[in-house]
Amino acid sequence: MTKTDSPRPLDHVVLPTGDLEIARQRLTALGFNVSPQGTHPFGTINCCVYLSDGTFVEPLAVGDRAAADEAVRGSNEFVVRDRAFRDVHGDEGFSAVVFGTDDADVDHAEFVAAGVSAGSRLDFSRPFVDASGKSDLASFRLAFAAQPNADADAFFFTCERANVPAVDRSALQAHANGARRVLAIEVAAWDVAAAGKLLATVARSKADAAAVALANARLTIRNEPNAPGIRLEAMVLAVDDLAATKALLVDRAVAHDLDGQRLVVPAAPGQGATFIFEEQK
Repeated sequence: MTKTDSPRPLDHVVLPTGDLEIARQRLTALGFNVSPQGTHPFGTINCCVYLSDGTFVEPLAVGDRAAADEAVRGSNEFVVRDRAFRDVHGDEGFSAVVFGTDDADVDHAEFVAAGVSAGSRLDFSRPFVDASGKSDLASFRLAFAAQPNADADAFFFTCERANVPAVDRSALQAHANGARRVLAIEVAAWDVAAAGKLLATVARSKADAAAVALANARLTIRNEPNAPGIRLEAMVLAVDDLAATKALLVDRAVAHDLDGQRLVVPAAPGQGATFIFEEQK
């Protein structure tokens, strides 16, 4: 198959936060089952929301400032980009979309050739703990891409899961709000064509009518004259029963709006993106 015939899948999204505990509280209030804390070897920490299709949402905080500073000095692109995003946009937001891959080295070469590479490849490992407390080592290989001269804006990378933990995630994938998978990521850009070209390059796909198809989701792009570069705005999540999701949000006093057949929960501390729930049987 050609590259455009086989787009990459969405792997996960990154939501910077200033306080991981606030993120955990917020996501729990929204009806998500949140994982135990994960600790990276370069100063950042997370608490993820794992979905049943294998994708996940990654709230990301700085847990060890000294280690993060050292990672920046060492040109660790993940921490460099996270630091630059926070310096410009603050500690709460939506900084990155991550795509699945089986070969990060090939991806890096492609990004360099296309003129969209955002720095050196990165390999790292960290412990993974499941809901029962069982742990294993997770290893990752990353290749980065971004718009040229957009160091503080949204960035993108592919993630090769070099070692997948032999632990049971099923308990972590069951959510009270019924969320099962990410249907779409909504993006704003002042130059839709340029944004579509970049996203299509990184996704190994093609831009069509302000949308880029992924293997398991889609990226939609709207024109926003005041959006420098590419701004990540929202994620659309599939739920089994929208009425049940709405009842949960009402019961937990979570502010939301009904937009047609979608429940829209605006971004809040610990939730750096707008969450949109759509019913999908």
